[in-house]
Amino acid sequence: MSSITVTGTVEKKGFGTGTWALVTDDVTYELKDAPPELCQSDLKVSITGVVRDDVMTIAMIGPVLEVQSFEILE
Repeated sequence: MSSITVTGTVEKKGFGTGTWALVTDDVTYELKDAPPELCQSDLKVSITGVVRDDVMTIAMIGPVLEVQSFEILE
């Protein structure tokens, strides 16, 4: 699996405990293994990770992006 880097805005999605997502211009990714400092609404970030086609989630809001690293943008 190869890594991708995407830039967007972190948002809380769903009901109950919800799930964290990265919303880009084209795609909404469900974040997997996101560190606590990344879990903040309206945070502008660049995330490097792997899209996991082998992971099923309850939220099913979009592709699952397993976070490897991230950078908070201004």
